[in-house]
Amino acid sequence: MSHLSANHFHDEEAAYAFVEARVWPTGPVCPHCGGVERISKMKGTSTRIGAYKCYQCRKPFTVKIGTIFEASHVKMNLWLQAIYLMSASKKGISANQLHRTLDVTLKTAWFMSHRIREAMRSNNPSPMGSNGGAVEVDETFLGTDKTKAHKIKKGRRIAHMNKVLSLVDRETGAARSVVINEISIASIAPVLEANIAREARLMTDEAGVYKAIGWNFADHGSVNHGKDEYVSRADRTVHTNTIEGYFSIFKRGMKGIYQHCSSKHLHRYLAEFDFRYSNRQALGTDDAARANVALLGVVGKRLKYAAANGEA
Repeated sequence: MSHLSANHFHDEEAAYAFVEARVWPTGPVCPHCGGVERISKMKGTSTRIGAYKCYQCRKPFTVKIGTIFEASHVKMNLWLQAIYLMSASKKGISANQLHRTLDVTLKTAWFMSHRIREAMRSNNPSPMGSNGGAVEVDETFLGTDKTKAHKIKKGRRIAHMNKVLSLVDRETGAARSVVINEISIASIAPVLEANIAREARLMTDEAGVYKAIGWNFADHGSVNHGKDEYVSRADRTVHTNTIEGYFSIFKRGMKGIYQHCSSKHLHRYLAEFDFRYSNRQALGTDDAARANVALLGVVGKRLKYAAANGEA
């Protein structure tokens, strides 16, 4: 991880300057009133690093306000290290590892990692397959949804597992995943309609739920995994091998690195794996560039501890 030798990873003032250049590319913006004029940097030995004052609303502020960093006492350079480590680790990095590497408490490392996952979450993504390209869709199962486990008859293991629906756009290489309640048309159809362009070519396995939805798109190709068909014999472009590769990375990370994930946090872990997969080296994004993309997502994503922990 040679990039971690950069100055902004070790000096807090340099870290603030690094973040400001990306969050405020045209100069400081007051988060209280939105003003961009009559803003000056506060000076003095007792002044906080990165502090500004807006002389329109008379309030002080830093670049942390309105971002995942707000109200955090962790040094900004440690935040940048954490973002880099989570962005560069293909299968993720545990809160325990962040705790040891950054020398912060385990609780702090856990909370930082969830805030960073929020930064990795896409905002208003464009439809997949918008140029008529292929979009692979499949579902997988992970862990146990404890809110449903007590309602399921003994022996029906899959029924009480967490259900994940993922989509991969073959042309852009982007992945998008959501947690769904059940494998049904009612749960899956709205996700596909909201995320896939009508002109796209849908690629799925033989599950009946996709047969009922496929007509919504320009074309629907499927393979029969039940008969050991993994690439269509009629059309070699019809397969779900790409999304199976995504699931392989996701499950190796969830089982090998994170080991356990409760239902209430699963959507954030999915955002993390979607982010790294959609900005991977094969698509021309190296570790440093990926961390920069994550940093651009910090604005408007403040996450309070009670919300991160699933408390009211």
